[in-house]
Amino acid sequence: MLNTLKAVWILFWAALLTLILFLPIVIAALAGRSGNAAFHGTQVYAWCMLRLTGIRLKVSGREYIDPAQRYVILSNHASYFDPPALVLALGLQYRWVIKKELRKVPLFGLALETSRNLFIDRSKGSDALESIKRGVAQLPEGTGILMFPEGTRSWDGKLLPFKKGGFVIARDGELPILPVTIRGSHDRLPKGTAVFSPGLIEIIVHPPVTTAGREEREVREEVRGTIEGAL
Repeated sequence: MLNTLKAVWILFWAALLTLILFLPIVIAALAGRSGNAAFHGTQVYAWCMLRLTGIRLKVSGREYIDPAQRYVILSNHASYFDPPALVLALGLQYRWVIKKELRKVPLFGLALETSRNLFIDRSKGSDALESIKRGVAQLPEGTGILMFPEGTRSWDGKLLPFKKGGFVIARDGELPILPVTIRGSHDRLPKGTAVFSPGLIEIIVHPPVTTAGREEREVREEVRGTIEGAL
């Protein structure tokens, strides 16, 4: 019974907050070319969702972040709590690179699109990457992108193999990668359920990794080792 109530609670608030914040976020996105104001709207959503579910954040490594630098931010992914935790923890303007299927979610997908996030069609391979590169080049100065290189949430919280897309984008754009480890989110809200457990999620920001002049595979192995080492 308790688990059912938890699932109803989180789904109710997710839907209600989407309805409440959808219009302000879309208006902010349409009114400002940068999408920065809309991003702040997503921070309001994230703060409410984490507070309503009893999630506390502990963030370390913020000293490695240069707010003026554009990064390709890469993080592990094991829970639906990961996006709101990152939105609040990093203190950076960035846009998501997300699968195109989310564009079809009522209200939520439109809010993502008008907020200048980048959608990727994973079936198109290199063409999809070229589209993302063009999108990154059009973002405001200092605005980076965030990707989950595993491509999906992990079922058991353990790190999955990394796809190369984010690393190719960083290398070709000569952008540094900002590795981030999320620890504890799988225990708070595992994949495949809406039953959450209040508690702590840790966000660990690692030193940026240079990509210029380096092999993609070498950088990928370094970043994966860094993220996995902090799990």
